[in-house]
Amino acid sequence: MSIVARQVVDGRRAETLERLLEAGGEELRAVGHEALTVRTVAARAGVSPATAYTYVASKNHLFAELFWRYLDAERPEPTGTDALARLRSTTRALCEHMAAAPELAAAVTPALLSSDPDVERLRLRIGGEFLARFAAAIGDDVPRDRVDAVLEALVMAFSGALLQSGMGLIAYTDLADRLDPVVAAIMEGHL
Repeated sequence: MSIVARQVVDGRRAETLERLLEAGGEELRAVGHEALTVRTVAARAGVSPATAYTYVASKNHLFAELFWRYLDAERPEPTGTDALARLRSTTRALCEHMAAAPELAAAVTPALLSSDPDVERLRLRIGGEFLARFAAAIGDDVPRDRVDAVLEALVMAFSGALLQSGMGLIAYTDLADRLDPVVAAIMEGHL
């Protein structure tokens, strides 16, 4: 059974959804996020546009769903002997994962900023995933009374860095190196 922001699907409907998402990824790589339409994705998947719209509300919803699945597919364990090293390995892995999918990275920034309710649900899942990964990296190394503030700062810094990359101000390939000192500054005094 598969869950998308609009509905729970299983069986044949899950197969249709998977075809649509696969076609969406292929279309994104072929034409880019600005030229892609739900209609062209539907055609590539061999379904009607009406069928496609029962699964994805908009191309922003499609991009957010593709990003969620891309993020969810790779969950490397943090490495390092302390919280700072583990956090750096976590942000580095996330940045490298984004850099490996430049078309998706370019599409997801404007998509996640949309007001589409289906995107909003995915935006919350994605933010929750970042939070969970940072919490796992911190482990028990930060005093309990400071954990929430540290996690909030890390999520805000990372989200802001992704936005900077999405606007073209920082290359995704440079993002990890730029985040290392930011993570260190956040963690200073909390270990």
